[in-house]
Amino acid sequence: MVSTDIGKIALLSGNEAVAQGAYEAGVKVACSYPGTPSTEILEYLAQFPEVDSQWSVNEKVAFEVALSSAIGGLRSLYASKHVGVNVAMDPLMTSAYVGVNAGFVVVSCDDPGIHSSQNEQDNRLIARMAKIPLLEPSSPAEAKEFVKTAFKLSERFDTPVMVRLTTRIAHTRENVKLGKRREIPQKEFNVNVAKYVMVPRNAYNRHIALEKRLLKLKAYAEKSPLNRIELNSKKLGFIVDSVSYLYVKEMYPDASFLKLGFSFPFPEEKVKEFARQVKELYVIEELEPFLEEHIRMLGIKVRARDPSFRIGELRPEYIPNIVKGKKKTEPGWTARKPVMCPGCPHRPVFWVLKKSKAVVTGDIGCYTLGALPPLSSLHSCLCMGSGITFFEGWRKALGKNVVGVIGDSTFVHAGVPALINLSYNKTKGLIIILDNGTTAMTGNQPHPATGITIKGTPTKRLSLEDVCRACGADNVDVINPHNVKELEAVVKKRIDEDALSVIIARAPCVLLERKRAGVPEFQKEECKKCYICLSIDCPAIYKTEDGYIRIKREWCTGCNLCVEVCPTGALVKNEEQ
Repeated sequence: MVSTDIGKIALLSGNEAVAQGAYEAGVKVACSYPGTPSTEILEYLAQFPEVDSQWSVNEKVAFEVALSSAIGGLRSLYASKHVGVNVAMDPLMTSAYVGVNAGFVVVSCDDPGIHSSQNEQDNRLIARMAKIPLLEPSSPAEAKEFVKTAFKLSERFDTPVMVRLTTRIAHTRENVKLGKRREIPQKEFNVNVAKYVMVPRNAYNRHIALEKRLLKLKAYAEKSPLNRIELNSKKLGFIVDSVSYLYVKEMYPDASFLKLGFSFPFPEEKVKEFARQVKELYVIEELEPFLEEHIRMLGIKVRARDPSFRIGELRPEYIPNIVKGKKKTEPGWTARKPVMCPGCPHRPVFWVLKKSKAVVTGDIGCYTLGALPPLSSLHSCLCMGSGITFFEGWRKALGKNVVGVIGDSTFVHAGVPALINLSYNKTKGLIIILDNGTTAMTGNQPHPATGITIKGTPTKRLSLEDVCRACGADNVDVINPHNVKELEAVVKKRIDEDALSVIIARAPCVLLERKRAGVPEFQKEECKKCYICLSIDCPAIYKTEDGYIRIKREWCTGCNLCVEVCPTGALVKNEEQ
């Protein structure tokens, strides 16, 4: 729970510190779509009654609502993970042209190491391409203060400001001192067609204004306290940003540092000043050679990482090898295989699809785990909404026996236009919406089809079946996926029918209701050791040394999928449910 006790020391994650800083800076509107590692920013802000917080249907909508609120005069914040910024790129790239009115902060949480993402892009490059200031805190405490600074910069220079975190900063915790909220009066909004209507002539003039602003921002970055020189031993100097500052300082505490917290526009004179003061100069950063390229363009002799270190997270133990000029040695993977929860309603869908031998397209969600053995029944995952768009392409290329799979939150996010496209272009076949009533993968956040807002208040509930019919689906079937035989029959009927069909496989996420039913009974004398029950990949079922199976009673939810698939009757439904 949040606290408003001024002066209190609170143990906050980087995400919570960002939210706390925004709250103290007087933010009035905050918009996002859930996505690790950024989710907790909005969840924390939503607890403050002074902040109008919302889960938007997608990141583009979130960005535009937050930006327009700032133009209207209210300090506003947009937050998302790195690939969420991609969804918002259309408005982002023009936002620097139109500028702001009240402060507008864009928080990007990058994911080096791909802990929960489909790539590990470096959004420092996006800040540079969008021509907006970039602030990079290296700890939660800095994150809180940097956000407050970002709002001031935004209003002073009439620009969106990006604050970039990485997974380690977003999820690390640190003691942070809570401050007082500043109630910022709403700024007056004045109609200004030349500034806010981006037709070509106006946009051309605004581009001129943007380039002039960048020169002013560059001059400001040169003297900003967020960029600081720490002189110790002058034999060895490091130019660092973000979490690399802490990692390098841990390994070389006696070295000198140029810590870049305001890294774009790039403070060239500050870099030159530091380079003159140290004998041997290194630049160490995570992912892309963002700082390195800037420094080399200045003609400064600097040592940098071997290109092998551009892949994956930076770690403290890598730093000495980087200094020695060595290549990266990839660590061995020791983590356990991820698996769907016991009783997950997605599991029976993938069991049925595996039996159908269909080629299955998917996208971002818990259901991506259906790609892993032994289910092995999901064959693509690119981005939000691609479960439907890839279905259309593969249907064209491969013909029949192709099925598209998408989650309920993802369908609202990016699937609706894709379904319309199927109908408009007369594509036939089957789409399955896995409706578990939540945005499960990022922590069970609500979405428009749940009828609940981020603050937990009731709102209008979007009917997925009505939306599918309105998009042009010829058939819409709503089925409880735990009724495996019914599900299998409908999939078999719809998969290659001369129609566009949608099956809504609706059953709540087991983490929502946390209900437990009777654990199936195991009849040892009926077991033929075929291990078909193990092929559903339920972590509650395991094989013992004697070759028979057992069920972990404390894990089992009583979904009875194992009973449904057992061909010999060795697993029997417990009627005491």
